[in-house]
Amino acid sequence: MTDLTKPWPLGLDSRRWPWFCLGVVLGVALLSQIDIWASRGAIGWPDQWRAPFFFITDYGLSDWVLIPSLAVFILALPAALLLKHLARLVAIEITLLSGFIFLGVGVPGLIANLLKRLIGRSRPSEFEISGAFSFQHLFNGWQFQSFPSGHTTTAIALAFTIGFLWPRLFPLFFVVGAVVGISRVPVGMHYPTDVFAGLIVGMLGAYLVRNVFARRGWLFTRHPDGRITRRPFVAIRRSVQRAFA
Repeated sequence: MTDLTKPWPLGLDSRRWPWFCLGVVLGVALLSQIDIWASRGAIGWPDQWRAPFFFITDYGLSDWVLIPSLAVFILALPAALLLKHLARLVAIEITLLSGFIFLGVGVPGLIANLLKRLIGRSRPSEFEISGAFSFQHLFNGWQFQSFPSGHTTTAIALAFTIGFLWPRLFPLFFVVGAVVGISRVPVGMHYPTDVFAGLIVGMLGAYLVRNVFARRGWLFTRHPDGRITRRPFVAIRRSVQRAFA
């Protein structure tokens, strides 16, 4: 599985970034060749085949992550400023944790939404009128905000955000995120290229937030060899031990 302690995924460094960008462009170009076939075919599946995808696709909505994490952050921040001793340290750790989850999911989602409006690709619902490769740049409605997939971005960003904090949970969250991305095609909201782009944005956006936190010494430690690991929640652990002592 991916080594989440590295600064960037897939072994990316200053030499490999241009090749990675080229690979993304080629990936989009290749997937675009099956966009219509995959989209029209999946939308035409029997209702009983499509039903599970409608059930899981809402996992990609960001509100269920952003609202609770922001609420916890708002409550924990003043506590971190006002409390003392162990309680203050616990509040600081909770503030950093909730803030990281909020930004780890929210920043990639914001990037995806900006790209949606800038690119303005038509959704599959507009296929009969506009085709699969029609664009209304910048000034558009939801019908022309298909690329990249926001649900996929959110689900994949959450997988990496959780993975940075608790690496053992990453495979589970990534698989769920991938299924959410795939679900966007049979529910008729996105083409495969939109899903692929959402995966890239969600992944890189989560890494970007993690790296900023590590650079500032928040929640993560940057090691001399370049690895980035989460700091232990010492205060929270100590508080729990005291509660059950």
